[in-house]
Amino acid sequence: MGGEGQADGLQGEMTEKNYNVIRGERGVPIKAWTRGVPLEDAAERQLRNVASLPFVYKWVAAMPDVHWGIGATVGSVIPTQGAIMPAAVGVDIGCGMMAVETSLDAKHLPDNLHGIRSAIERAIPHGRTDNGGRNDRGAWRTPPAHHYEAWAKLNPGFEAVVAKHPKLNHPGATTQLGTLGTGNHFIEVCLDEVERVWFLLHSGSRGVGNRIGTYFINVAKKELGDRLEELPDKDLAWLKEGRAAFADYIEALKWAQSYALVNRQLMMGNMITAVRESGETPGFRAGFGAGFGAEADADAALEAVNCHHNYVAWETHYGEEVMVTRKGAVRARRGDLGIIPGSMGARSYIVAGKGNPESFESCSHGAGRAMSRTEAKRRFTVADHERATAGVECRKDAAVIDETPMAYKNIDAVMEAQKDLVEVVHTLRQVVCVKG
Repeated sequence: MGGEGQADGLQGEMTEKNYNVIRGERGVPIKAWTRGVPLEDAAERQLRNVASLPFVYKWVAAMPDVHWGIGATVGSVIPTQGAIMPAAVGVDIGCGMMAVETSLDAKHLPDNLHGIRSAIERAIPHGRTDNGGRNDRGAWRTPPAHHYEAWAKLNPGFEAVVAKHPKLNHPGATTQLGTLGTGNHFIEVCLDEVERVWFLLHSGSRGVGNRIGTYFINVAKKELGDRLEELPDKDLAWLKEGRAAFADYIEALKWAQSYALVNRQLMMGNMITAVRESGETPGFRAGFGAGFGAEADADAALEAVNCHHNYVAWETHYGEEVMVTRKGAVRARRGDLGIIPGSMGARSYIVAGKGNPESFESCSHGAGRAMSRTEAKRRFTVADHERATAGVECRKDAAVIDETPMAYKNIDAVMEAQKDLVEVVHTLRQVVCVKG
């Protein structure tokens, strides 16, 4: 793997190139911001596979948290022209982060944080039981009234998508709106560098987004027909611009991204209300309102960020219009605020983008997994997890071992590897973490 070390102009600044260049036998190069961060062989093979495709524009950008995914790596930025790969977007369409600054300080929090954690867990369905059926604790039995207001704005678009593709109808589209899910999704209470309290959460488009992603991955495979066998990975099947399937996917994709954004807004509003009504803290202001359509009580002096990291955007780079697929990456135009979380026991960061053109104005979406969930469960014990999450009010049982901090890359190394992509605005450490 070769590196480039000469200076390069970055919007008027002299910045040393901070990436390695990977070149395959064919296709475009890969610019990998992975210096000082492990890059697994399987992930590098996937990057080469994507870079070999004929519609990829200029190069593929790999973020420092890059790791193996389905078809394409998590932590990659893929600009394309004329085609899009549904598997490169993934099945958690619109997954992302939301962070809200509050007027609370550490001194306003109780010594025992279990009450705050319990209040959040009661207010926001999380996890999954009953195979997602009627008794699933991760969905609403009866959604709150303001959720129906949110769904009323989403429903026309959903009906238009389902009218064309009835298999995309999902019974949980309404009952999962405003819910967390499982896996690496989380809700946190954090303290920043001056002990100000922040609320942080991570989730996406839930079951309906998964259904859309999975469905169109299969549609893409069918669209390619016999050409599918020529691909290095069948999950890299693409949809060609100008065909009906492409247009239908884009319509469904954009709807799922909107759903994910609203999902995070609803959860954050419900979290703010739950903590306010818990009796565990004094009254406080927040950078976001108490629920959908209730932003009037938000304090404009306090920051709020809501950003996708699994999505497609239509952007201009190097003078040309391209579709940018960010699978586990955040847009980092100059001044853009983003969120880069660590793990359950590591720091998280609110960052401002530097607008680096070579990353297609992108940065990492987190620390990135260092090992599979199966390997984490094999390697670590509950005692290991308890030590790693000391001082954090969170679950400390065998069911969350796959999310233990040791299963992730070192967030400090990840941040150092992308110092030319973002600058740190706030450093957060969690004191409460809710997992599905």
